[in-house]
Amino acid sequence: MRKQIAALFSALALAVPLFVSSPAHAGLEACGDINVSAEAKCEADVTGGCEANCDSLSFEAACSAKGYVQCDGQCSGTATAECTGSCNVDGCKAKCDADPGNFDCSANCTADCSADCSGSCEAECASDANKSECKSKCEGSCKATCQGECKGSCEGTPPSATCEAKCSASCSGQCTAKSNIKCQVDCQGKLDAQCQADLKGGCQVDCQSPQGAVVCDGEYVDTNGNAKECLDALTAWTAKIKASASSSGSASCSGGSCQAEGEAEASASCAAAPGTTGGNVAALAALAGLAGIVISRRRRRR
Repeated sequence: MRKQIAALFSALALAVPLFVSSPAHAGLEACGDINVSAEAKCEADVTGGCEANCDSLSFEAACSAKGYVQCDGQCSGTATAECTGSCNVDGCKAKCDADPGNFDCSANCTADCSADCSGSCEAECASDANKSECKSKCEGSCKATCQGECKGSCEGTPPSATCEAKCSASCSGQCTAKSNIKCQVDCQGKLDAQCQADLKGGCQVDCQSPQGAVVCDGEYVDTNGNAKECLDALTAWTAKIKASASSSGSASCSGGSCQAEGEAEASASCAAAPGTTGGNVAALAALAGLAGIVISRRRRRR
């Protein structure tokens, strides 16, 4: 009985960071700077099949993030006047002026830059024998480049800056990324095989740790041993989080509803947005009640 109760409390301990509010993060550094969409479904996998699951996961997004950093020193293109002159600065300023306090220079830059990745990679992979695979890897490298260059360009622009300054930084980031995309795609392609092998091994190591391997939409997330910090960052970024703690219990929070499963079940609504705690308290209370349910069941069996 004690072992099962301890396992349940372990499930709750892992679930807590996913339910409580966390401070906002400027990026997903704790997750290996992987490019994760806000709608991604992420989980910490520590179940019995976690290591086997590492064989079937995709490592492309994580490798693209790593590859961008490794290739950054080799790809030194700069924004051209032709590119900056074609930026939709007026459209950017209109979005910023509507809500300047919440306008995110890096997010705006990345979104605009990434929108061109599909077309660029279509042309890049037109003559490749395996066009589909080529395009997938190319787009991953392209998006990682957009994310990295946009982050670098916007980091020097404080939140208090004018919309004109923010949009200028956004434009500069997009254009710097465009000048480096071909170089990055070629460079990252040479590193990909070794990167995937390394990350597969890293996934298996994570599976053996108490916190497990973090997975987002079938993609392994390289946390560099920072699984809890990564999940906190994803929660703060309003990603949908699901934590699977053990075969004897699990907890998830998605779409404003928290669910615990194990020998007994409980559910409670929780706040979907960071910074609100009312629903989180209710969720934790419901989850904590599971221990009492398990204990009472055991006593009746005696």
